[in-house]
Amino acid sequence: MEYFKNVGKSFVAILKGLRVTFKYLLKPAVTVQYPDEKLLPFERFRGALLFDAATCIACNLCIKACPSDCIALENATNEAGKKISKVAWYTIDFGKCNFCRLCEEACPTKPKAVWHSLDYELVFSNREEMVRSWRKGDSWIGVWYDSVRKQWRAPEGQLPLLPEPQRH
Repeated sequence: MEYFKNVGKSFVAILKGLRVTFKYLLKPAVTVQYPDEKLLPFERFRGALLFDAATCIACNLCIKACPSDCIALENATNEAGKKISKVAWYTIDFGKCNFCRLCEEACPTKPKAVWHSLDYELVFSNREEMVRSWRKGDSWIGVWYDSVRKQWRAPEGQLPLLPEPQRH
């Protein structure tokens, strides 16, 4: 009699599992043809840091707020050599960055000069590419310094998720 109880319990357990299987079998498939299609993450996702040199006022608040010490900038100067409230260059070391978003929160400009994008794929082929720099006129993704070729280069293989980066 114990044998038949075990067979009955096992049969009920199989039916419960098949119920879950059949429930999802009848629903339409949700398949993303990666990498041609990509899912958008949630709005508050902390993706790659982007920078807009035209908006930045070089107040250094993002540098002071950064616990990882991964941000550096230099103020632009006028013809007389005096510092002005524009940035000459801005650098973020993604090898040190912990994506805490404190730099974005400290930025006083509207729209933000530094912000997290929704991009979740950063492409680095070496350590030098992790240090991204921006000057006025550079793309949103930034440039990196190639010490072998002794020149600034745009990162290759970096495809933004959205054509125009969204700011908060």
